Order: sequence, then C-alpha cells, then structure tokens
Amino acid sequence: MTTSDRSSNGHSEVICVFGSSQAPEGSVAYEEARLTGSLLAREGYRVCCGGYGGTMEGVCRGAKEAGGATIGVTTAWFSQLSPNRWVDEEIRTDTYVERLCALIDKGAAYLALQGGVGTLTEISLVWSLLQTRSVPPRPLVLLHNPWQGLIDLAGESFILRTGELDLAHVASTPQDAVRLISALLRAGHA
Repeated sequence: MTTSDRSSNGHSEVICVFGSSQAPEGSVAYEEARLTGSLLAREGYRVCCGGYGGTMEGVCRGAKEAGGATIGVTTAWFSQLSPNRWVDEEIRTDTYVERLCALIDKGAAYLALQGGVGTLTEISLVWSLLQTRSVPPRPLVLLHNPWQGLIDLAGESFILRTGELDLAHVASTPQDAVRLISALLRAGHA
C-alpha cells in the first residue's frame, strides 16, 4: 500500500455505501447521505458507492466537501447515466451483477442508507455472503428507517440460525452509524 492509499487520519479502509438514486438534492435522504459522507471522510475512510445520483451523490459530495476520497462503481448496463461530479475514481463494470460484486469486494464495511429495491438487493446479498462466510466478517450497518423494519420482519418471519440476525446492525443517526462502523472495524469483526 502506498502513502497515497491512506487518508490523513491513517485509515485506508473503504466504506461501501448503498442507497437510492432517486433522492433529489435538498431532500432529507440526500442531506442525510451528505452528512454521512462528511462524517466518514472526517474519520479517514474512503467512500465507495454506486456512483450515480441521489444518496450516492449526496454521500460522495459530503465526503469530498470534508476532504475525503470517493469511488463510484458504475455499469454499462445503465448506459444513459453518468457518474456524479463528486466521484474521484470510477470503476466501470459491464453488468449489474459485476457491479454488485465490485461494490462488495471494495468494502471493508457496508452502510445502507434509505433506498429502494436496489438497496434491498445489496443489503440482502451482503447479509447472505456474511451468513455463509463467503466474505470475511465485515460490518453491515443499516441506517434506521426503513431498515429497522426489515430487521424486525426477519426476526419475526424468517427461518434463521442463531447469530444470523446479529450480522446486520442498525444505527439511529449518521453519527451512530460511523461510530459503530469504527468500533466494529477496530474490534476486527462484524
């Protein structure tokens, strides 16, 4: 690892952030993503996301405004879209599935913001890969609404083995989410 791979706070970890492309600038979801990106950058993390608009733009913007670095994983499958202007490094994939794999491979930890079906897909895939130990233990943090409902539903309705529900952590604020990610990474496990 070169010196340029490390941030000013000594971290080199990439936090992969999942979220919606549909949240307009100025919306609650966008501004929450912007704050989250800023907090992650201030802690010295590099931010990785899908690279397009909405909360992906918000998290990249917040990270850049705080002096951080950003990575956008895009796909030719969305040929009509361009990466948002806050992306430093674009990783272009051919298919949506390759994009999912690249996002997961990049992350030392995962953080899900408010999103839709695509975000649910990302959460489900990461959770399943953690559950099957197909990836090393890594933090998976879900930022409150609507993901607390997902955890509640899983606990009430899914057939789960002991500990599977504990693979996903819910945080109530962006500050709590970043603190939780840092604590889990320091502890060396999810």
